[in-house]
Amino acid sequence: MIKDKVAIVTGGTRGIGYEIVRKFLQNNAKVILLGSREETVNKALEKLKNENQNYEVIGLYPNLSDEQSIKECFKNIHSMYGRIDILVNNAGISSNTKIEEFSIEEYEKVENVNIKSVFICSKAIIPYLKETKGVILNTSSMVSKYGQPAGVMYPASKFAVNGITLSLARELAPLGIRVNAVAPGITKTDMVASLPENMIEPLIKSIPLGRIGEPEDIANAFLFLASDMASYITGQILGVDGCARV
Repeated sequence: MIKDKVAIVTGGTRGIGYEIVRKFLQNNAKVILLGSREETVNKALEKLKNENQNYEVIGLYPNLSDEQSIKECFKNIHSMYGRIDILVNNAGISSNTKIEEFSIEEYEKVENVNIKSVFICSKAIIPYLKETKGVILNTSSMVSKYGQPAGVMYPASKFAVNGITLSLARELAPLGIRVNAVAPGITKTDMVASLPENMIEPLIKSIPLGRIGEPEDIANAFLFLASDMASYITGQILGVDGCARV
């Protein structure tokens, strides 16, 4: 579906991000996965190459909240491949700290990773996506619509991601650049898989489809929105949550 497209995926070393990378590679894209540390990037690359030696994938670890670092990273990628077609702003951190215990340091950490990096990466990628009429895809969350019992800055940051998505879609449409977001529900990532059974069961019962989402469910939505099948879709926040309500 995205054969020979060049895609950058932030937060691509594990969980949903890793599955997006894997899904793109399975559909013959060339993928640059970005992670926070060299060791996690190398581990993800090794795992992908063990699955298929023919995957065209490399890994980098720039500072996503540093504009100059990202500009240089994207410039080098463009020099290497001659084009960039897709940016997936997936990197993010969660929080469940209660408001009275929420420090300014944690606030700034969530803001830097979940909001500032989306802004910086989106701004830096535009010159390259102008050339290819490319796509920006952002990872939101169902809690951006429904909130959560604690960790106020996580849903707030994803609400900001929605705003960035909707606004950039309008601003960049005249340039031929589409901007959409995927809002996953409860998904079987490492964090969720480590929860005790007595916490998992109520979560499953709250989902009308009767199961927790798999990372592949989310990656499929990203693949669709990245492809030409979604060529007339922009400014959308696509919920992939089994109709969950929290």
